[in-house]
Amino acid sequence: MFRRLTTWRRAGTSVLATAAAAALIATGQPANAAPAEPDPRAPVNRAFERAADEFQVPRDLLVAVGYGETHLDGHGGEPSHAGGYGVMHLVSNPERRTLEKAAALTGEPAADLRKDTAANILGGAAVLRSYADELGLDAAERRDADAWYPVVARYGGADDERTARLYADTVYDFLEDGFSALTPAGERVTVRPRETEPERGRYAKVRPLGASSEAGTLSADYPPARWVAAHSSNYTSGRSSSITHVVVHVTQGSYAGSISWFQNPSSNVSAHYVIRSSDGEVTQMVRDRDTAWHARSGNPYSIGLEHEGYVDNPSWFTDAMYRSSAALTRHLCDRHGIPKDRSHIVGHVEVPGNDHTDPGPNWNWTYYMQLVRDGDATAPVQLNFTSYSTLRSGSTGAQVKAAQQLLNDRGFDAGAVDGVFGSGTESAVRAFQSSRSLTADGVVGARTWTALLSAGTKPVLRRGSSGADVERLQRSLTAALGRTVGIDGAFGPNTETAVRDYQSSRGLTVDGIVGSGTWGALQAGR
Repeated sequence: MFRRLTTWRRAGTSVLATAAAAALIATGQPANAAPAEPDPRAPVNRAFERAADEFQVPRDLLVAVGYGETHLDGHGGEPSHAGGYGVMHLVSNPERRTLEKAAALTGEPAADLRKDTAANILGGAAVLRSYADELGLDAAERRDADAWYPVVARYGGADDERTARLYADTVYDFLEDGFSALTPAGERVTVRPRETEPERGRYAKVRPLGASSEAGTLSADYPPARWVAAHSSNYTSGRSSSITHVVVHVTQGSYAGSISWFQNPSSNVSAHYVIRSSDGEVTQMVRDRDTAWHARSGNPYSIGLEHEGYVDNPSWFTDAMYRSSAALTRHLCDRHGIPKDRSHIVGHVEVPGNDHTDPGPNWNWTYYMQLVRDGDATAPVQLNFTSYSTLRSGSTGAQVKAAQQLLNDRGFDAGAVDGVFGSGTESAVRAFQSSRSLTADGVVGARTWTALLSAGTKPVLRRGSSGADVERLQRSLTAALGRTVGIDGAFGPNTETAVRDYQSSRGLTVDGIVGSGTWGALQAGR
């Protein structure tokens, strides 16, 4: 929802906003501020730009915080699990009151901050700026997104410093990789990839969650998972029934935010496992042998799996999440003797005595159960991602598997497709880069991804084309442009726009048709 803010720097606004305006006059706009008069048909972009300008918060940082919280979906003013509202997830609960803080800083009524997207974004920027002032960031530091790391960590609201670091690291990963998101109204908001060197301050000494050098951080029940304990007041030790079911949930919030909420003694809720959207990372918070509070009547006999995201926004349900969750469910079924069927692997909505709707109509039960039953041994390696991260020696995960598979397919021996970027994978990357006249540094960045993903034949593709070659093209453009190009195998208007953007930026003939010239540029990693 949007209403028109007739005056952004309103009379009677806070001292903070007035000071921010004065500083802008003295110092000029932030280095990455967008033009002062963006397209009025793009209200969300305009709201981010104006809020960034008014409170001197780097625009891309502000967008990344909102994207990490909600994928830029305000959900019609409905609250999250933690009582957070709007795109910027302004919170009103007994432990955190950033909604009320935003109201005091901006002069906006709390009701507008909950439901009006422009007001909500303004409120988020105001809260971030207030934290920056409390930490003593000067005007030069405020123009540097890397200097905001402690501010972002505080915005996440976690009392546990490891969870606060996880929240901030996630935001800076979004800045590093870039992203392109569609709002519920169909407006595209883009953050282009950038190099980041976040100034972590005191968080530099905080060991990341699940660091292998920290005793007790690896899950005893599921070794691939991190172990972060929920607060003891949010679950019951032991069980009154044997384990017979797995319950699938959606968090209605972010990964780090959900972990923080289960650590909060006032939440009175928990789940056994939380799965991240972007890469399928798993954190266990309650031991299998104990009773998490996640499904009312189902608590005694079930294990609860929370999936990052919101039921009404399918962009959260990534292939990486599906595969990771299915592997976990398969492990739990094998360990506890649970049948791998829809009578025993159920949604929260299906548990008697519950009034929740998750995982909702956007959850693909057919695909999920196929993965649970068949396992990764028969499932193809995932190649489709909303963005492609920079990979190097020591990287792990689904995207490393993708790179290994692509290298092996092209005859560059990366060894086992195990998701671990070791010396064999690095040697294969260097050899592939040399063959494409790319810098042979052994790092899979945007250019190497583009060349890998596009490798193959060069069929002529245009609007109306479909099939595997179109998927290959869409993957390549996602890597080359640093923004999400829908990978569905159908060459429609969005794909044509991406092709034209690529052709224009690479000095090619701009006709929206993918012929040998466009394929050649992609396969050269341009």
